[in-house]
Amino acid sequence: MDSKRLTPPALESLQRVRVILCATSHPGNIGAAARAMKTMGLTRLVLVNPKIFPDPQAEAMASGADDVLVNATVCASLTEALQGVVLALAMTARRRELATVPLGARDAALELAGMAAQGEVALVFGNETSGLSNEELAQCGCWAMIPSNPDFSSLNLAAAVQVMCYELRMALLGTQPVPMISDAGQLATHEEVEGVLSHFEQSAVDSGFLDVASPGRLMLRLRRLFARARLEREEVNILRGFLASFQRRRG
Repeated sequence: MDSKRLTPPALESLQRVRVILCATSHPGNIGAAARAMKTMGLTRLVLVNPKIFPDPQAEAMASGADDVLVNATVCASLTEALQGVVLALAMTARRRELATVPLGARDAALELAGMAAQGEVALVFGNETSGLSNEELAQCGCWAMIPSNPDFSSLNLAAAVQVMCYELRMALLGTQPVPMISDAGQLATHEEVEGVLSHFEQSAVDSGFLDVASPGRLMLRLRRLFARARLEREEVNILRGFLASFQRRRG
């Protein structure tokens, strides 16, 4: 068997991966990213507020990956783009305060490959100049950095997409993602986790625990906690029921 060919389960996992580009400013980078994706077998491109799209430059740089551009989804926000995913992996070139511990590109690809066996996952890239905002980064369950020359560490957007798509393909070629065991629950989606976060925030405000005029970093820390926990849907329902019971008692 050709070692470059993925097994059917690995192909199914690859089809659950969406590549999200946020606020891309140059259409040529969108086309180049589409080409990078297709060479590694990924086809699901999602664009969040691209400055210019569609555009002839994107088509020219796609160089045969026109189908990826034609089928690309355009969203108004990262929240919309992440609907349905069980894991979003954010790519960044710099460390952030209060961010979770970064993964290396290879370990991140292995994590994503394993989760893709269970549900929809996303690779999230930021703007060419400023990258992802802290608010966008906070919406992702984990984040990763590509090891590079510390004296010149900034990769072109399409180059970063190429590296991560390659690592993901190699992860799927080398090992089969571990399937969800029979007694494990279904993982919560991005919007379900966002829902319980909003419920916590409202409950904290109602109880007086959170001062809306000076919220501090409570919600950011809760995001970090839930990202590490990899919540299941049943766990989300338990947490929301728990909060609702206190709200009812307060009446």
